[in-house]
Amino acid sequence: MDELQFSTLIDQHQAMIWRVCRLYCNHAEDREDLFQEIAIKLWQSQASFRGDAKFTTWMYRIALNTAITSLRRRRPAVSYLGEVPDVAAELPDEEAAERYEKLSGAIRLLDDTEKALITLYLEGMSYAEIAEALGITENYTGVKLSRIKDKLKTMINR
Repeated sequence: MDELQFSTLIDQHQAMIWRVCRLYCNHAEDREDLFQEIAIKLWQSQASFRGDAKFTTWMYRIALNTAITSLRRRRPAVSYLGEVPDVAAELPDEEAAERYEKLSGAIRLLDDTEKALITLYLEGMSYAEIAEALGITENYTGVKLSRIKDKLKTMINR
């Protein structure tokens, strides 16, 4: 794949990459840095895409692994209890924005694996796609997602 094709694919799927960045970074500058880091990793890893899975599944795997690795490298400077991602400001009404803020805040308190699982689930990926993206079994995906949903309900209803 040449640079133009790659750039086009990044442009087509940039919203997905930004969602991962928002999930793992509180500040705009950190999100921009992570976006660049993910794009570089995708470019470096493009030869590993065999076409066995959907391209977006492969992208998610690279993006999430890059975000988690980046977070672990700079963990002391990161706080999950910071600003709510910008998406809340774009929602149509205050009630929807408030629900988004609560959910977003609760997701930020999850551990890295739980965040990855729930993010892919909220993106509408099937259990099989999530399992493939994260390198886990489909059954484990279902069990973990059930527990994560219960955990989020408890956190939000406090």
